[in-house]
Amino acid sequence: MSVLAAFAVISRRRALTGGLALLGLVVGGGAGGLLGLRGCAPAVEGLRCLSPQEYRTLTALATAAFPEGGAFPIGAADLDLARSIDAFLADEADDRRSDLKKALLLLEYGPVVYERRLVTFSHLPSYDRLEHFDRWATSDDLVRRQVALAFRKLLAVLFYDQPDVWPHIGYSLDGGVP
Repeated sequence: MSVLAAFAVISRRRALTGGLALLGLVVGGGAGGLLGLRGCAPAVEGLRCLSPQEYRTLTALATAAFPEGGAFPIGAADLDLARSIDAFLADEADDRRSDLKKALLLLEYGPVVYERRLVTFSHLPSYDRLEHFDRWATSDDLVRRQVALAFRKLLAVLFYDQPDVWPHIGYSLDGGVP
């Protein structure tokens, strides 16, 4: 029996059904794989607009950009900078929140998409996070540069707006040197 004759016993409908099932398995497996890489984030109480996964990604970025004991003795984790951003975003327009959420998703899957690594941003070792993010600022890809610039500005504005940071930058409300 020839190979062609062996496939002749499979009807066109059965071949099409099998092909579609195989395609669904491949696509579903790929999406499931990406979700598996992202993993579950612990529940976070009191978030106003960010999901726990988005909060985790933002916390990973904030602590990489403003680590404790870096330029200042306090860091983003001490101030819960990600929660400050959540509160800030809650009062923003829907389109701005949506854009930031898309940028967070792109950042989270950045190592997978752009560096072909099987790890998401929030699961990178802490020393790799800032290096990965710094590569975005100098990327040839305009979208990555824009995302990096937007996050840098947002993080900096909300970090330096914290009263606990003011003494470290020489700022006081009375205009004198602290």
